[in-house]
Amino acid sequence: MAIRKISRSSKLDVGSKDNYRVNDEVLLHNPEVVKLITADGQSNEISSSEALRMARESNLDLVEIDSSVTPSICKILDLRKLKYTIQKNAAEARKKQKSTGIKEVKIRPVIDPHDFQVKLKAIDGFLRDGCKVKISVKFRGREIMHQNLGYKLLEDIKEYVSEVSRIDCDPKLEGRQMNMILSSKCV
Repeated sequence: MAIRKISRSSKLDVGSKDNYRVNDEVLLHNPEVVKLITADGQSNEISSSEALRMARESNLDLVEIDSSVTPSICKILDLRKLKYTIQKNAAEARKKQKSTGIKEVKIRPVIDPHDFQVKLKAIDGFLRDGCKVKISVKFRGREIMHQNLGYKLLEDIKEYVSEVSRIDCDPKLEGRQMNMILSSKCV
């Protein structure tokens, strides 16, 4: 039979607000009686020392689930397994959260047609993934005198992705940059 060390920290370091009393700490807090929930869901009121003895016999931990009621509610379980399950569920929840970041695509008013097609495909991909896209046309030097080229580029982009996007912010000039924000219809 394997010997396992029973005394462990009373706190689960998983970022939750719940702090569990474990083993001897349950005995110190509840010297007489605890309400023990068994594996099949039955609850019995037994002495704290008896509950701790049962936990040690089965190589598990006596964990206080709820201390706000009298007698405290305890359960015999593997604390490491509980901690692992809580961490795994938290990781799953973080994975399922969708972060809809804003992607930025920068172009110049004098862009090569092939480069423009590559940028269009990138914008289309971002929108199909559910992201917002900020398109910036940057004017350098005397290019600012030809703002109509920037508007034409943004209109071409708007037309190309019209079935998968909606316009959040119409094209407008801010300093030497013309910006437009698109968001996905798929979201």
